[in-house]
Amino acid sequence: MKPKKAPSSADAWDIPACEALIRDLWALRESMLRNEVRLASWLRQADATHTASATNLAHYLALRRHDLRSLQEQLARMGLSSLGRAETHVLANLDKVLGILHRLTGRPWTALSHDEPTGSQSGPARLDRHAQALFGAVPRERSVRIMVTLPSDAAHDDDLVNDLVATGMDIARINCAHDGAAEWAAMARSVRRAARKLERPVRVLMDLGGPKLRTGPIAGSPEVARLKPTKDAFGRVTAPARLGLRPHGSTAVLPDAAFCVGVDAAWLAEVDEDSRIQLTDARLAQRRLKVLERQPEGVLVECMQTAYLTPDTVLRLRRRHAHDLQTRITDLPARSGALLLHRGDRLQVVPEGMGHGPLAARKGQPAAPATIACTLPEALAQVRKGERIWFDDGRIGGIVRRQVAGRLEVEITHARNEGEKLLADKGINLPDTRLELPALSAKDLQDLEVVAQCADLVGLSFAQSAADIVLLRQRLKELDAAHLGLVIKVETQRGFEHLPEMLLAAMAGPGAGVMIARGDLAVECGYERLAEIQEEILWACEAAHVPVVWATQVLETLAKTGLPSRAEITDAAMSERAECVMLNKGPHILDAIRTLDDILRRMQSHQSKKRPLLRALKAWSSLPEPVEAAEAVPASP
Repeated sequence: MKPKKAPSSADAWDIPACEALIRDLWALRESMLRNEVRLASWLRQADATHTASATNLAHYLALRRHDLRSLQEQLARMGLSSLGRAETHVLANLDKVLGILHRLTGRPWTALSHDEPTGSQSGPARLDRHAQALFGAVPRERSVRIMVTLPSDAAHDDDLVNDLVATGMDIARINCAHDGAAEWAAMARSVRRAARKLERPVRVLMDLGGPKLRTGPIAGSPEVARLKPTKDAFGRVTAPARLGLRPHGSTAVLPDAAFCVGVDAAWLAEVDEDSRIQLTDARLAQRRLKVLERQPEGVLVECMQTAYLTPDTVLRLRRRHAHDLQTRITDLPARSGALLLHRGDRLQVVPEGMGHGPLAARKGQPAAPATIACTLPEALAQVRKGERIWFDDGRIGGIVRRQVAGRLEVEITHARNEGEKLLADKGINLPDTRLELPALSAKDLQDLEVVAQCADLVGLSFAQSAADIVLLRQRLKELDAAHLGLVIKVETQRGFEHLPEMLLAAMAGPGAGVMIARGDLAVECGYERLAEIQEEILWACEAAHVPVVWATQVLETLAKTGLPSRAEITDAAMSERAECVMLNKGPHILDAIRTLDDILRRMQSHQSKKRPLLRALKAWSSLPEPVEAAEAVPASP
């Protein structure tokens, strides 16, 4: 019997199905090349280090215009790449699949590498190089950097900064929305000293405040400060309350003081470590202050009992051989009032502070007395009736019912049953409003002069278009700081929608990255959409070989309370897909850094971007012998 001829590779497959896939993939390839031509003017502007990356992004954007789910399923059934993990080398991956299908069907195939800007190895390598150029070298045993927002104390507490660097901080973030130029410069110097001392490369990111809408001051809160010692469960004092005394008008900070107040400079000069200071507080309670030490900035004192201080409080310096000296205290820490808002309440948002009366009442309805200011009055004029408004990271929400001369009347629609307190300096989001605001405010332009001198990286807050990127690049060039890395913060719906053009604009310079600012982004786009938007940003940035910062509320509960939630541990594990993860400040920030470091080290052996890594699972490497049925059933008594 004549033996049967062994089937060719083509005979082993559904040839018509393969040919249909070839047609679909060629059409997809042609759309990628057409998009490359369409975006040619953008690609020509790219810096030489980003030309191939910008071209790959153009190909990726063309790929994602199509619903590829059916095509992916057919490719997967044949054991071929389904194009689902090809962000860094889109065209090369498609060509690889096309080549295999041609071979299966017996068609000739010629390599098309001349069209491919990046390959399966060069694409990820480009992303790694860009991340290293922007964020610095990756630390030993961890492929993701850790960024930490510095607290105000970092301006004068070198030990704190040393601890942050020693524990694993790779990038120090200075938030220019808080403190001032002197404090920022002091923070940067402290970071540089600690990095040199510990021989760890640490970069400094200075984050511009941007056109952030915030609530203004709220009148009605009494000017009072509480000095309160720490007590145990039995009411015993475990740590006295510490107060800083400094001359009237001084802004100096005394380390270890809960807060500082102003006193007469001549009175303060008479205080020494043997002095006795007495006061009668706002409740007419008699209190004593013990002098701990004199410092260049003032005097540190402590109190064993709770005291309420007001501008009427008088400090009496008791002297044995002379008359007592007295001084009133000033410069109490600013306190703001609060508005308690319930669903159905009316709130007026006004542009110039508290000097306005309520809007005229509509017929049959009383005027709403609750009024609050907005720090960016020009934004209110762009809001329209029926649009949504959110306060304090989405804790309070409402609908704009009227807009009169740039003043809004808002009906509160989102609040807890017991109501929500709205404080001063809380964020305002207008997700339905197309705000036309420059990404660089007048303050930002001024702050850039300090950034140019102190920072390695600059964060552009509330970036919404390519024009914002170009403006920042121009300003940095004028300041001889064109070498600074740029981090684009995506935190609005419009910023997300314009991400591709912002990426292309950013690639005109030497170094750029993207921060997924998930706090404002969740409020703007809706919490239910945050997960998918986060994924899309990660994919687009990977296609552009642009490193990403995973930011906002990572291990937030741990940093603030010392105990993490289960959900935030999972979130921290997923952050391994970014090139950098940001932690916010908190009293337990060192614990948060250690925990994140441990999680990132563990996860990097399981996950690389979207690709799972099949590391040996040692926990399941051995199993006991199977239990016989007779052994599994207890014997009858």
